[in-house]
Amino acid sequence: MPGLNVRFTDEELEALRERAEAESTSMQVIAHDAVVRAISERARLFEAAAAHVLQVSDELNQRLA
Repeated sequence: MPGLNVRFTDEELEALRERAEAESTSMQVIAHDAVVRAISERARLFEAAAAHVLQVSDELNQRLA
């Protein structure tokens, strides 16, 4: 599986370490899940915006017809 090196400040790394320990998981899992959530959220927001535009366009087109 391809990997990615990510740099953190000492404070960020310590916070990540504490979070992983609190959740009884690895720092890699915490970081991976955060990136996947960010990617998914961007896609969800785009899809919601596109659906809104289509709805508004459809209503406008019906009124203009």
